[in-house]
Amino acid sequence: MDNTNALRFGLSKALNTEPAPGERLALNVELPAGEVPEWVELLPAGEVLVGRDGRTWRNPNPQAVVDQFNLRGMDLVIDWEHATEHRAPKGEDAPAAAWVKEMEVRDGSVWGRTEWTPKAAQQLEAKAYRYLSPVFLFTRDERQIVRLTSAGLTNQPNLALTALNQQTHQEDFPVWKDLLKKLGLPEDATEAQAITALNQVQADLETAKNREANPSLDKYVPRADFDQAQQRAANAEQQLEGLKKQREDEAIETAINQALEDRKIAPATVEYHKAQCRTEGGLERFKAFVESAPVVAGDSGLDGRKVPGADKALNAETLQIASMMGNSEEDLKTYGGIN
Repeated sequence: MDNTNALRFGLSKALNTEPAPGERLALNVELPAGEVPEWVELLPAGEVLVGRDGRTWRNPNPQAVVDQFNLRGMDLVIDWEHATEHRAPKGEDAPAAAWVKEMEVRDGSVWGRTEWTPKAAQQLEAKAYRYLSPVFLFTRDERQIVRLTSAGLTNQPNLALTALNQQTHQEDFPVWKDLLKKLGLPEDATEAQAITALNQVQADLETAKNREANPSLDKYVPRADFDQAQQRAANAEQQLEGLKKQREDEAIETAINQALEDRKIAPATVEYHKAQCRTEGGLERFKAFVESAPVVAGDSGLDGRKVPGADKALNAETLQIASMMGNSEEDLKTYGGIN
C-alpha cells in the first residue's frame, strides 16, 4: 500500500523517535558490543504497543504486517535518523544503512533479516548507533499498524525494541482532508465513517447505473418504440399537410373561377391572384377584394348580333384604306362582317 492508498484509508505515519528524555516505560536492549546482527526486531510483541512518549498503537496481527512486506516485493530501507522520511522528500541525500531482505514473526514480534552497509556495520560495532526506530502506517481511528515503511538508526528510541529503536510524527494528509470535505464529513472523521460514506457513494452510483440500464416504463419508453412513434407522427403530419394544401388549392380555384365568371378579374391576372391567395390570409383578402371590385368589362349587348351598320356597302374611302393595308374588298366582307 503506497501513500496514495494510505490517504484513502485514513492512515497516519509514525516515526518512533523520542525528541527528549523522559520518564517513560522502555524495554530496549542494547546490542552485544562489537556485533552486527543479521536479524533485528522491527516491532515488539503485544497487541498494544506503548511508546516512551505515552502514545499507543495496536498490532493485533503481526503476520499481516509481514504479509504486506511480502506483497510489495521490495526490500525495506534502514537509514540514519529517518532521512528517508525527512530528507528524501526535499530532494536531499538519504542513503541506506541497511536493507531488510525478509521478515518473519517470532513470538508475536516482527523481525527482519538485514544486510548492512560497511559504514553502518562499522558504526554498530563502535556503538555509534545502538537503537532502531521503525516507521509504520497506522489507521487513524483504531491506530492499528498496517505496514512498515522504513526504519532508522537512532540513539533516541521510542518503542521498546530489542537492542536497537524515535517520537511519533503524525503526518497531515491534505488529500485526506479534501476527501472528507467532498464526502461531507468533518476533518476529524474516522476511517470507518469515511468508508461508510464511500460505500454509500458507490451504492448510489450503482443505483443510478441500474436506473439508466433499466428505466421505469412509466417514465421512459424504449428507444425503438420512441423512434417508431416519432416516424408515425411525422408521416401523419406530412399527410395532413398534403390534405390541407389540396383543400386550399380547391378553395383558391373555386374563388378564382367565380371571380372570372363574375368578370371581377381579367384572365391574364389569374396566376397572380392564385399566388397571392396562397400566402397567409391571402384567400380571405382576395374574396374581400372581389366583393368590392367593379366589373372589369360590361356586357356588349350584341349577344351574337352583328355590329350596327356592318351591312352597309363599302364606300371608296374604306376600300382605299383596306387596299393600303393589303386587304381586298372580299377580305373585308369575309372577315370584317361587312356585306
